Amino acid sequence: MIAFIQQEAAEKEKQIELQRKVQHSNLANASRLSILKARDDYVQALKEEARKQLVILTKYTTILANLIAQGLFLLMETDITLRCRRNDFSLVQQLIPDAIQRYKQELKQKDIKITIDDKNFIADDSFIFLVKNLIFYYFSAGGIELYAMGGKIKVSNTIEARLSMIFNQILPEIQEKLFGINQTENIVIKFFFFKIFFFP
Repeated sequence: MIAFIQQEAAEKEKQIELQRKVQHSNLANASRLSILKARDDYVQALKEEARKQLVILTKYTTILANLIAQGLFLLMETDITLRCRRNDFSLVQQLIPDAIQRYKQELKQKDIKITIDDKNFIADDSFIFLVKNLIFYYFSAGGIELYAMGGKIKVSNTIEARLSMIFNQILPEIQEKLFGINQTENIVIKFFFFKIFFFP
């Protein structure tokens, strides 16, 4: 009888120890996830600040001219349709001749035709949306989209697309400088956010 009581007490002790370890592990994971979330929020705030700086009007004309020229060099087609924000329509009309001239000088190309799409525009409105109880604020910072071969080829040269591309390329360096995160942690962070948004 005493042996039975001792065995049951030992099993209960093991169960309690296991529950304690599980609870500790859950708390540690929750803490780690909240740290990862705070880090990501901070990095996203940096990205948002960069986007705001890019749309300062005095810089925007130069940026837009470069985005148009860069898009032409990426496409290397002779018949192109260009989409922009409705607000940028007249500015884009003014910038196209210079972009064509730059393209022709660089590539010795004789003819290139650019049609500005006056029916379909890049969204230029701001809105707030909710994903998994997180509030996101979106505004279109501008830029252009270029289409060739009847829309089969597309170059998205919006400020958001360029900023996201650059941001994703330098994200490991940003994390390293801000948080001292190594590559393994970087993979864990990316998996964590992929899992949250795509597998609820």
